[in-house]
Amino acid sequence: MLTKKEQRLRRARQTRIRIAEQGVARLTVNRTNLHMYASVISGDGKRVLASASTVEPEVRAEIGAGGKGATTNAAALIGKRIAEKAKAAGIEKVAFDRSGFAYHGRVKALAEAAREAGLQF
Repeated sequence: MLTKKEQRLRRARQTRIRIAEQGVARLTVNRTNLHMYASVISGDGKRVLASASTVEPEVRAEIGAGGKGATTNAAALIGKRIAEKAKAAGIEKVAFDRSGFAYHGRVKALAEAAREAGLQF
């Protein structure tokens, strides 16, 4: 019997194979109980070109003193930041890698905010 994490990683594996065949940069998302993390990884999968998370001091300040990093508002903020950082690194188009997480809630909020900020996927 597979654990919950093993099931998620199994779902993520096939997506990553498909993205690797395309050879484009990928926007990966990781979600924990407390935080959201996003990073843009090069097409060859060897370099992180841009990253953003709710752990960063600037983001923590923007969320607020008692701010939790595990909200859709925080996820939207991360989506906007990762799009800005990716564009600054010269990346316009990415493939969205949700890492096996369901496309709703925080993952969806991050993706939609990144699209609104000008990232194409």
